[in-house]
Amino acid sequence: MTSGATLPLRRARLRRPGRLGTALIAVAIALVVIVASLALYYSYAGGCAGTGESGNPGEPTITIYTYSSLLGGPCCTSGTPAAGVFSNFSSEYHARVQVDCLSGNLVSTLYEQRNNPAADLVIGLDEITAPQAEALGLLQPYSDPADLAHINSSLVAAISTDGEVIPYEYGYLAIDYTNAFYNATRGAIANSTFADFAANSSWARQLVYEDPTTSITGEEFLAWEVLYYESVLHENWTTFWSKVLPYATAAPDWNTAFDEFGAPYSMVVSYTTDPAYATYYGQGGTFNSTVTNDNGTLYGWKTIYGIGIVKGSGHVALDNEFIHYFLSGSVQGQLPLTEWEYPANETVVLPPVYAQADLIPPSSIHALNSALTPNELATNMTGWLSTWESLASA
Repeated sequence: MTSGATLPLRRARLRRPGRLGTALIAVAIALVVIVASLALYYSYAGGCAGTGESGNPGEPTITIYTYSSLLGGPCCTSGTPAAGVFSNFSSEYHARVQVDCLSGNLVSTLYEQRNNPAADLVIGLDEITAPQAEALGLLQPYSDPADLAHINSSLVAAISTDGEVIPYEYGYLAIDYTNAFYNATRGAIANSTFADFAANSSWARQLVYEDPTTSITGEEFLAWEVLYYESVLHENWTTFWSKVLPYATAAPDWNTAFDEFGAPYSMVVSYTTDPAYATYYGQGGTFNSTVTNDNGTLYGWKTIYGIGIVKGSGHVALDNEFIHYFLSGSVQGQLPLTEWEYPANETVVLPPVYAQADLIPPSSIHALNSALTPNELATNMTGWLSTWESLASA
């Protein structure tokens, strides 16, 4: 097994220095002070950063907030897939595009600017932050539901209560494990459950996971574990953490956790598409992924990323055109090899490497997201995080 650090960095998951919950507005106000200085501003013009805004001076300009690793990143580097996507839109729709890559919380920045919005679109809201943005009244509906005909309705239902966030990609969390650990457990890790980690400290010692108070991946992992215990086992979810916290290792974000995978840790909380990523870069077969197997049923957590129109945008018609464009096959077909996620557009054919890597079929995984509505998830997350912090500090 090679160290995770030897693999080219894949998508840097969107980090959030804070979170929103039941006291949505109060927390948002506290966070805007943190994130106000974290935005990186770039414009697109037939390429990417440093070349000026795309289009001609007399054309309208739309501003997009997103994360720096969109379409593989890094934000606004000439010649990247992202540069091509934004430049092609500019040429086709005769518009200028400014892309602002935020290092902080997208929702917090939108809330700070709610009375004078600087963005027209936001790309990268997920199944936790999307309902938060909707609850705060920061978005407005997309006006062309015909585009949703090729998107699985479960994706829409899992990310948005009000139809203001349109999913563009999805995936599943997983626990990646090395071949050496597979052999050491005689294959048991491939069909494991969360309870196996709670019952076996030697397993827990080999696990690195993302801190849910600093990482969206960590929050999603917490939600996966909570709903498995509550909805499937009908047990108190804190049992898992009480047993695992003394031994497992927390990382501040996904990048840090994945870099430690293989050496020194045999397992990492990551994504089911990781084996395809490794195969694509010539390291196929060095590790594999698993979800939670309970009596032959696979239980997982579906990660969903979406795009929304900012309330107060002065270019709503153009915003709608951009979403239509972003959901098209020409853009969606680039996601599997840049985002390493599944495209929301079901008509897009996956690249061969997804079959070569023998990934866990998404259709075989029962998504525990369905146990809660988006609003319930966003609300409950505050309590879960508070409880988790108490357990971690005990």
